[in-house]
Amino acid sequence: MPWVERDGVRIHYECHGAPGNGRSALLLSHGFSASAEMWAPNLPALAADRRVVTWDLRGHGRSDAPEDQSLYSHELAIADMAAVLDAAGVERAVIAGMSLGGYLSLAFHLRHRERVAALVLVDTGPGYRRDGERHGWNEFVERTAADLEARGLSALPSSPERDAGADPAALARAARGIMAQRDAAVIESLPSVGVPALVVVGADDAPFVRAAGYMATTIPAGRQVVIEQAGHAPNVDRPEVFNRAVHDFLEAL
Repeated sequence: MPWVERDGVRIHYECHGAPGNGRSALLLSHGFSASAEMWAPNLPALAADRRVVTWDLRGHGRSDAPEDQSLYSHELAIADMAAVLDAAGVERAVIAGMSLGGYLSLAFHLRHRERVAALVLVDTGPGYRRDGERHGWNEFVERTAADLEARGLSALPSSPERDAGADPAALARAARGIMAQRDAAVIESLPSVGVPALVVVGADDAPFVRAAGYMATTIPAGRQVVIEQAGHAPNVDRPEVFNRAVHDFLEAL
């Protein structure tokens, strides 16, 4: 089982498929309270002709969940992504993520543009430009973290990508450190994204449909795919439709 150690914190990752005829590798980042296992319905199709790397965020899946709150942040998560790519022997990849993983993918592009061949953003929001909206989001994050500590996983809404074995206390730390937002850098970077971007959203995921449309029209080489009869995890709800959309996008690069 592959691990990369970052200052005493082990990050779990796995490589699927094999390098394929010049095709870019694909890094898949999961959403909050999920794990790399959420990509199981997609790996046979996406890894058929290219290297696909999955990983678990700190506090999630099989990665370590340190008790020190300072060991959870956007900066550390982005550095984890770079370290996972290095460990997998991948210099440049298509960076893909769902929800929080999509936000981190945009943040990764902002800091490591030279390592990003394209973006795939699944039911993702780009953050908030206004301080008041960001403050409202962070209040929601704090309520979620406190609720996880008080009630455990029952504090989270039901969704098919959730990791039923997750540690609620670890998720609370990850929420405060990684899900909370600090500034408007990601949303303000959208017009300067210089690589193709596929924005995928489930038609029934109302909170994210508008954000998806905004990203697809603001990123210069962005395009949108709306998957009908799918919610916040369209890769799980409609894997055959999701896989075809992503595969066609990757083949066109």
